[in-house]
Amino acid sequence: MKIIRYKPLFKKPVHNRHDNNLKRVLIGALAFLYSIGLGNAQEIPLYEGVIPNTKHTGIKEEHRFDPVVDSLVSKVSVPTLTVFRPAYLPPHAPVVIICPGGGYHTLLIDREGRHVAAAFNRKGVAAVVLKYRLPDAAYLTNKFIVPLQDAQQAILQVRKHAAAWGIDTGAVGIMGFSAGGHVAAMAGTHFDTASVRNPEGISLRPDFMILINPVISFSDRTGHLGSRTNLLGPLVSVDQVRFFSPERNVRTNTPPAFLAHAADDKVVPLANSIDFFTELKRKQVAAEMHIYAFGDHGFLNNLPAFEQWFGSCIYWMQTSGWLKTPR
Repeated sequence: MKIIRYKPLFKKPVHNRHDNNLKRVLIGALAFLYSIGLGNAQEIPLYEGVIPNTKHTGIKEEHRFDPVVDSLVSKVSVPTLTVFRPAYLPPHAPVVIICPGGGYHTLLIDREGRHVAAAFNRKGVAAVVLKYRLPDAAYLTNKFIVPLQDAQQAILQVRKHAAAWGIDTGAVGIMGFSAGGHVAAMAGTHFDTASVRNPEGISLRPDFMILINPVISFSDRTGHLGSRTNLLGPLVSVDQVRFFSPERNVRTNTPPAFLAHAADDKVVPLANSIDFFTELKRKQVAAEMHIYAFGDHGFLNNLPAFEQWFGSCIYWMQTSGWLKTPR
């Protein structure tokens, strides 16, 4: 188990007459980090022992910073879970597994991962950021199934650790942004197609899905072809398109879903969310969808404001019974 320690606010100790004030600022800042779940986040291996479908190579994970989208991770071959738990969790607290986006070639690990987990913690919700493997034949075998495999393993691990983490095994949600939304939707539509070892028969079905500007379809008409190519390669079969298009695999026992998308999204067409929502309703699965006039892909420039769509998501969790309304 590894404890993530964020960089100190000051690189060197300051020795002047303002020392006491600076110490108070540091203590207050650290207290704030712990209160929102960043200070005590714990990163653990996703798999215990051998990681399936992974080749032993010298390729190393890459990290870089982008001023627009924050921290980026690529060449992920060793998947992990980073667990965010607030200081106090109410009884029967829900947990959300978060799958960052990045087109199946990178992960927006902070903007669409850790920061969202901290926001959930402030609402009394446990959160787990899944750093799933990115499909690359250079270090993976059967690369097309690996993201779904990692999502199923995340659900398995969360339910295994539920008692220790103080969470409800019947309130395990999965959330995804963009291509991470495809990972989450695949987990929500293929939970009975196990790609992980599960001798105890633990349910791999998420209890609910939260999909933000998600890639859903792999069809030529509405699919995000960049994500499709990165996952499956340039040549795809009809059967692959059907299997990897969640809107074509909705059933009556598909988990309830919350969807949010910008109408002016220039990367992932709005039709992805609309088609999935339509199929959910056709199968009489509870679903809620919010369409915002502006926001482009990833709600850039804070349009809509984070509090707007995230607040709607929390309200949906409350009205759906996953999150108890504070008295």
